[in-house]
Amino acid sequence: MDDVELKKRTKQFALRVMKLVAALPVSFVGKAIGSQLIRSATSVGANYRAACRGRSKAEFIAKLQIVIEEADESCYWLELITEGELLPSAKVEPLLDEANQITAIMVASRKSAQNRP
Repeated sequence: MDDVELKKRTKQFALRVMKLVAALPVSFVGKAIGSQLIRSATSVGANYRAACRGRSKAEFIAKLQIVIEEADESCYWLELITEGELLPSAKVEPLLDEANQITAIMVASRKSAQNRP
């Protein structure tokens, strides 16, 4: 998967999260978790784009670390939505799977970048 495909995939992830958050209950908890999830999910794509524009290997790796952290944080909020029974797990699981896949891809990319001379 190249950087163009990953940029598209991370943007689609953010858009899908936006739709999911719109379906959360209008409550203090729904708003709080929804806000946090929107921040972390949209940060994944934004920071991946920044990583692609990195001026050095070190900058690329540092930005990828942020992407990993934000994708993993998105997993956390998605898990809370399911375990807190804010939405049916069938609605959340595909996004949780995507967040886990993005995390794994970025971890592998970071390792590859670190091992390059």
